[in-house]
Amino acid sequence: MKMAANLPNELHKFCGHAQRLRQILDETKRCFEDINNSGQFNGTQIVTAELLKEEESEVLSVIEKPQTIIVLGQTPYAKSRIVNEIFNKAIFPSLDERDNDSKFRMVRFRRGDTLSVSLSLPDDYDLVDNLEAYNGPWNTIPKNDLELLDGSSADVANGTAVLEVTINHPLLRFGSQLVVSPSKYGDSVEAVLQKCVENATPLLVYGFVSDHLFDKDINELSELGKVTNFRPVFFVRVPPPGSRTVDTDPPDGAPGSPTNQIRLSSSFDLQTSTSKWPGNKDLSQGFKSMSFVSSNLAYQQLCKLGYLSDIVAGKMPIRKSLTRDYYEGESEYIERFQEINQKFALFTRRTLQSYLINASTVLNQSHTRCLNMFIMSAFDMARDMLITPKKLDFAREKEEELYKSLLKMAVSKLDEIKSLISETISKMKDELVEEAGEYDFLSVDVDENGQIQTSKSLKMCTGQIQELVLSRLNHAVAGKLISSIDILRDSYTGTLTRCLESLECLDKENPEGAKTTDALKQILNAAYQVEITVRSSSSLIKVLLERMKQMVQSMPWKTPPKIDIDWKKKVAADMLGSLSEARLAKSISSQIKDRLNKSHEAFLSALKQLEMKHTGRLDKIEEQRLKLRKVHAPKVAKLALESTSLKDVVLYGMPQMGREVGRGQYGVVYACDTWAGHSPCAIKSVVPPDDKHWNDLALEFFYTKNIQEHERIVSLHGSVIDYMYGGGMSPAVLLVMDRLQRDLYTAIKQGLDWISRLQIAIDVVEGIRFLHSQGLVHRDIKLKNVLLDRDNRGKITDLGFCKPEAMMSGSIVGTPIHMAPELFTGRYDNSVDVYAFGILFWYICAGHVRLPTAFEQCANKDHLWQSVKKGLRPEKLATFDEECANLMQQCWERDSTKRPYLGDVETQLLSIFERFYKKKSPANTKQEKSHKSSRNIARHTRENR
Repeated sequence: MKMAANLPNELHKFCGHAQRLRQILDETKRCFEDINNSGQFNGTQIVTAELLKEEESEVLSVIEKPQTIIVLGQTPYAKSRIVNEIFNKAIFPSLDERDNDSKFRMVRFRRGDTLSVSLSLPDDYDLVDNLEAYNGPWNTIPKNDLELLDGSSADVANGTAVLEVTINHPLLRFGSQLVVSPSKYGDSVEAVLQKCVENATPLLVYGFVSDHLFDKDINELSELGKVTNFRPVFFVRVPPPGSRTVDTDPPDGAPGSPTNQIRLSSSFDLQTSTSKWPGNKDLSQGFKSMSFVSSNLAYQQLCKLGYLSDIVAGKMPIRKSLTRDYYEGESEYIERFQEINQKFALFTRRTLQSYLINASTVLNQSHTRCLNMFIMSAFDMARDMLITPKKLDFAREKEEELYKSLLKMAVSKLDEIKSLISETISKMKDELVEEAGEYDFLSVDVDENGQIQTSKSLKMCTGQIQELVLSRLNHAVAGKLISSIDILRDSYTGTLTRCLESLECLDKENPEGAKTTDALKQILNAAYQVEITVRSSSSLIKVLLERMKQMVQSMPWKTPPKIDIDWKKKVAADMLGSLSEARLAKSISSQIKDRLNKSHEAFLSALKQLEMKHTGRLDKIEEQRLKLRKVHAPKVAKLALESTSLKDVVLYGMPQMGREVGRGQYGVVYACDTWAGHSPCAIKSVVPPDDKHWNDLALEFFYTKNIQEHERIVSLHGSVIDYMYGGGMSPAVLLVMDRLQRDLYTAIKQGLDWISRLQIAIDVVEGIRFLHSQGLVHRDIKLKNVLLDRDNRGKITDLGFCKPEAMMSGSIVGTPIHMAPELFTGRYDNSVDVYAFGILFWYICAGHVRLPTAFEQCANKDHLWQSVKKGLRPEKLATFDEECANLMQQCWERDSTKRPYLGDVETQLLSIFERFYKKKSPANTKQEKSHKSSRNIARHTRENR
């Protein structure tokens, strides 16, 4: 139950919360700075943490600027009445309608040990002036010191000076201030209002006396909305000078109901004047009506200005609620002036709460943004460490396939190459002979009769004919080889090249790695094109040409022949006839094999170098990932817990703990009737003994708090940190969640029937599937972590070990008998929850909570773990259904890759549930009603699937 509002207490509470907010802000800035300074490798930034300037500015505006009550109003009289009422002391002089035309200066009240006044200029200089308050003792500020005189005596400095009043009052004890706006503005309205609200956390009060707002009032309030971005305003109706008030009940649907009042002149006698009222009606009713006609007008004017909401169906304006990201305060309107202190204290509470909630929300958003970045970075790092070795293995495997395929072709397709050469020679023979007959020799002396005189010239002629014919033939054969080899090469090298390019992208931070992958791609292209491109004078063409020349038989000449067309043709024909297709094919095949072997060795060597570089890079990533999980994320999570807990305690207060309902290894659970609109609740009170436990708890809260609401997961409504617990030496964290009836352990112990247990098994699988869909692994599925509602439907709770898969550090966590074998290796994934469900399903099928005999025989925990790693599992009981027994055995498979998917598990459970439900005998009709809802939900689940 919240205490009655008291203005000094509300201001005091705000100061305490603001101080806590400052500590969180300072720690956030230090934490983010440490993260940014420590997260660098090789000059690159892995993760960055940033508190935006706008976010810091909004938080600072709440914690650095003093809470300031700013009094505005229609008249100096209205403002003076409000000030005296707030201070509960006549500190302002008595003013009346005659002072409405006077010009009063701005007044600021601050705390001081003695009552004093001074004039202060905007630059913090005091103005030396002979104030009336200096002339002797006073309790009420002299009117002459407040009023600005017209004429030559009023200089510019005096006109802009603020009257600073120090007073020892509880309202100002905690750094609070009270500012009274000036009247008869010399400057623009905007400038004066800006001066009132600058460097302040404003609590705006506006008093009005007349029945409606005048043009100057509307203009002032319009400018006030612009200057303060329509911060909430406390509007109060001030009784006229010399009046007294009589409380009455307003008519239904009137604004301000039931807090309105009528105002009567002090000289008016209610008893003697009844006859004067027209129609001899009840006088009080008549005045009541008059009051609300005028009240409605002012209220409607404020609605049009945007400060208040229109009345709907005779109700008060509906208060705006807390949104997910921002809390909007609202203005308030009261009629009973004598209630100003009580109502204004409540208004102050709500307004200051909105400032704190919004600042806490902004700060928490920076924490959440940083943690989400950590989680995404951890996923990227984990994926990189998983995929990079597989890509290297893929590149090695694909290159091996390519190498063996081309090598096989070079060996096994020798006949094809021979046929290709033979076919090419046969097709081109006549064309080459004719071309040789038309050939003109270069640099050879031949006389008119076609005779040559030297053997050297004869040799040159023969060589030129050979060069012509073999060159044409060589290009034709090479072209045929290109078409056959390139088709095979492209089918392998495309995928392999893309794989190498992706490895290069992974290693952008490492220039050497990029050079290595470039070299790999060059080797790949050079090797498996086999260098037989027609457009280039490649090595294979040269080798092919040399082989052809060697195969051409020498042609001895007894006498110098006549060098004519017939001779040229004969030389070309003899040369083509002397070529051996078999020898030529064998030579080409040998050359390809040599080239492939060299390229294969070069590729493997370069790939090994690349693998070593990536191994070094991945080691650094794992180091950074470990630091992110173990150091950075926990620190930010603790700050996130503090900022959201501050918001919760400001908005909802401390939860009231009732009886103890449970106790675990890390905390005590208490009952709570209601908190934050939720009922009934359970409060898990945890006192972290050290920073590690603080961080673990903070991460648990963050992951749990950010899970979307799901009917199979126990909802966490909020958190509060009790900093005063243990004398302030060991704060307690209170996690507030739904309170359910009992856990599955208790239910089975009390004799829960089989159909209900099957339904709970389905519920548990649904809950685990949902967690996995959110990227989370529970890691502690067991009987006591499944709670049951009134309908015996299961909900998973205690997400203390629950983490995103990428944020898991390989810690050995959980309850021994539910822990999968791979948990002990430190390398595991979400399939550990499938294993744990298999053990839990054993208990569900057994119908008791005793340890399996196989486990009970283990002497201690280490003995149990060693036995589980060797294959020990719970025994199959004679009462087990065969399908159920097979399902649990599949779930606790030693090889995690052989465990079933939870979707398949749920399908099997639904089938088992349906089968057993149909088997129910008429004697079980009593249980029919209790399980009707369970069956309907199970059927609904199947239909949705």
